[in-house]
Amino acid sequence: MSKDKTATRHGARQLAFQVLYGLSFSPVENLDDLKDIFSQSPGHPDLPESEVRTKPSGFAWELVEGVWKSRELLDDVIESHSHNWRIQRMGRVELTLLRLAVFEMLFRPDIPPRVAINEALEFNRQFGENKAGSFVNGILDAVNKGLETGECKRPVALPTHISKTSDLS
Repeated sequence: MSKDKTATRHGARQLAFQVLYGLSFSPVENLDDLKDIFSQSPGHPDLPESEVRTKPSGFAWELVEGVWKSRELLDDVIESHSHNWRIQRMGRVELTLLRLAVFEMLFRPDIPPRVAINEALEFNRQFGENKAGSFVNGILDAVNKGLETGECKRPVALPTHISKTSDLS
């Protein structure tokens, strides 16, 4: 993979993280609202607002939409691999990073799990608590091992049903 593509994906992940983290404070209830939030994000590519709202695209959007649509599944996977930690007790930064990385691990077979884990740890160093790195790494490593052993299965497709209260808190 070229350095430009890697840098672009890193930037897209950062944008996705920032949008998803913001949703933990101001949840949205439908896809149109999610598109609006995404299109208003700082660092979003300069496109006409109407085009972004009707046809958001790119790696960052795929991550934002995918994590938003599959939040319940992601939370179940995270909670099943986080011993003695309920989702409600996790910090918002760490939970957002975990959701983003687990989404990539489950739904993006083109991305090696180690890349998703390393990106989450890098963002944790940048945005999270210093001590949380081992917590995030432990959960993601457990999910990765679960995928390798077959204990954790990759879903066939993204969930299509979105509950009315699909927040990211």
